Amino acid sequence: MGRINDIVIAPSILSADFSNISDALRIIKEGGTGWVHLDVMDGEFVPNITFGPKMVYDLRKITEFILDTHLMIIKPERYIKQFADAGSDYITIHFESTIHVHKALMLIKDSGKKAGISIIPSTPVSAIKEILPFIDLVLVMSVNPGFGGQKLIAETLNKIKMLKEIRTHEGYNYKIEIDGGITRENCKNAVDAGVDIIVAGSTIFNAADPAEEIKHLRNCK
Repeated sequence: MGRINDIVIAPSILSADFSNISDALRIIKEGGTGWVHLDVMDGEFVPNITFGPKMVYDLRKITEFILDTHLMIIKPERYIKQFADAGSDYITIHFESTIHVHKALMLIKDSGKKAGISIIPSTPVSAIKEILPFIDLVLVMSVNPGFGGQKLIAETLNKIKMLKEIRTHEGYNYKIEIDGGITRENCKNAVDAGVDIIVAGSTIFNAADPAEEIKHLRNCK
C-alpha cells in the first residue's frame, strides 16, 4: 500500500494571528485544504503554553474543517473528553506524556473521535509498535516540540519509512503525519518517505502569500 490518500496539508494555527483567526481560516480555504492543526501546549510537557478546549470550540462554530488536535500535555487523559466535546475530529496524544497510553487512546475512541499517537525525535518507532493496531494516525515530530520555526531533523524521515513498511506488512490503516520544519524545499523528502499529512505553521503563515504556500506544499511531488 502507498499513501492512503493524496497529501493533506494541515496548517498549524499556532503560527497564525490569533486576533484574526477567521482570516487564517480563509487562507486555509484558499489554499485548497480542509484541515486545521491545533497545537495544545501546557508549559510542562513542552516549554510553551498555547490554548485549551475553548479554541477548539470557537473554531468548531465557524468552520467545518477537520480539527486535528495535538495534545502536547502531561496526562492528556484528564482533558480528552473536553477536547472531544469541543469538536475535535482527531485527537493525538504523545506516547511520552502518560503511563496509560492505551487507556487514553481508548478514551478518544470511546468519544467517537479518531485517535492519534505522537512521538518526539528521540522516541523510536519500536516504542509504539504494540499500539499501532488501535490508532487512526501516527504523528512523527521532526523537531523537538514546543516552538515553531525550527529546522527539520532529517533522520526522523526514517521513522516515516518504517511506519509505512509496518502499515503495509500488517494491513493497518493509520495515517502518517509529520510536524516540524517542513518547507517547500524539503517537503518532497517527506512525501517520498511516505507521509499522508504534512503539518506546517510558520512556513505557511510567515510566507508572503500563505494560501499560495499551501498550494506549493500540496503539490510537492
